[in-house]
Amino acid sequence: MNIENFQDTINACRFCFMCRHLSAVGNVTFRESDTPRGRALLTGKMQQNIKNLPPDYIDTFYRAELSAANRFHCVSHYDEAGLILAARRDIVEAGLAPENVKTLAAELQKANFKVEGSGSMLYYVDLYSDKANAPKDCKIISGGDTGKALEVLGFVKEAETVWTKFQTAVKASGCQTVVTSCPASYDMMKKRLDSVKVLHIAEFIEGKRGSGSVYYLDSDYLKNYNDNMTAPRDLLKKLGYELKPFGTNGEESYSAGEGAVIYDKLNPELTAKLCERIAELADNPAIDILVTASPYTRSVLNKYVPQLKVLLLDEVAAKGVK
Repeated sequence: MNIENFQDTINACRFCFMCRHLSAVGNVTFRESDTPRGRALLTGKMQQNIKNLPPDYIDTFYRAELSAANRFHCVSHYDEAGLILAARRDIVEAGLAPENVKTLAAELQKANFKVEGSGSMLYYVDLYSDKANAPKDCKIISGGDTGKALEVLGFVKEAETVWTKFQTAVKASGCQTVVTSCPASYDMMKKRLDSVKVLHIAEFIEGKRGSGSVYYLDSDYLKNYNDNMTAPRDLLKKLGYELKPFGTNGEESYSAGEGAVIYDKLNPELTAKLCERIAELADNPAIDILVTASPYTRSVLNKYVPQLKVLLLDEVAAKGVK
């Protein structure tokens, strides 16, 4: 079983309460099973007999938002996010994936990438991005998720097939630099694209100077998966904005499920709850400006809590804060 590669995490997390306050889903469901300790206990049950694993146990692993905040801030850095991904792989390989998960996976496998336009660089438009935000003088590649979402759902073989199609399209473009606004796609491309430079949009754009205060909502993938990348914060400061701290602490995830890539499609009700909690933590929703480097986070916050003023980092750089 894949989870056996994380036996140290299972042994440690099932006896530890230290990071439960960083469990975004646990903070809105108030269920012990939605914390690292609860999920580690359930993986112990998986090891005993996965074929008899109750459906609600399986559902618990797909409720996880995969922010990796627990791992990033764990003093021993036990890989709880890796354990969840391994558990999902084991569930899929055992033929136990829930119907909604299988339906999503089948849809994601239809990805068909195409490259348009002209330019020396390539801009990837993910499922939540807008072509209108593409930098000038860039070719555009679009047509679906890179395979990251399938991988996160536990469909590793299927993810590899989609990734191969994406990689082939990138190479055929002739571009040596790929730019994306999507932190999840950045994470995958940075680790797996050979001989091509990969940039998040925050590392690429210059932007228009502005003024005033904004709240920056950290991206899970840029912070917890990529060593707390400072480029988005650096850019906002360079453009003249004062960054105000958001929420109750600097460790918690406020990305509304970005770590799970397509969390809104998998768990719309929980996504709404995560967004509502962010709205509740806002100091003054009527005037506060929230900035995110994640098209996913911007998309779901605008959908579920439209009373908040949420801007994508790309938009702030290009147009300024209004």
